[in-house]
Amino acid sequence: MTDTRTATTATRLADRSGLRSGLVLLGLLSLSLVIGLVGSLISQPAIDGWYAEAAKPMWTPPNEVFGPVWTFLYAAMSVAAWLVWRRPSSPERTRALTVYGVQLALNAIWTPAFFGLGSLVGGPGLWVALAIIVALDFAVLATIIRFGDVSRAAAALLVPYWLWVLYATTLNAAMAVLAG
Repeated sequence: MTDTRTATTATRLADRSGLRSGLVLLGLLSLSLVIGLVGSLISQPAIDGWYAEAAKPMWTPPNEVFGPVWTFLYAAMSVAAWLVWRRPSSPERTRALTVYGVQLALNAIWTPAFFGLGSLVGGPGLWVALAIIVALDFAVLATIIRFGDVSRAAAALLVPYWLWVLYATTLNAAMAVLAG
């Protein structure tokens, strides 16, 4: 009888743990996608306005590319953070999730800086956005390194994001130079 009760208790705990884990993943996905949605709402007027007329480098992709790419990247970032969160509590895990939070904050402020300041003040706003995205480049790299200390799979999931942010940095830099 004791073995049956122990097995039942273990099953209940595992079910609760699985539910909690699923809720955390859902929360991380929601957070990332809300950041993306807010960025999209902020950028949309600029895309149809000053951005449409702005001088852009020849390697700028069509506007339709950005939404699907960012959606995929936000989902991958969320899964990566979740993989780290699932590991046992440790100083490495805490550092990794802290750096993740920093890069997520930089990501969240870049879009309003680029599209908002670019719209308001033109070239100088693009230079401010460039400073933010360069900081984001380093923050994402630091996150990859910290995630690698906890989960190699989590670190690997962030590599496409880092490459895309580096690419976005070249677009931001070129537009800042072209705007003067």
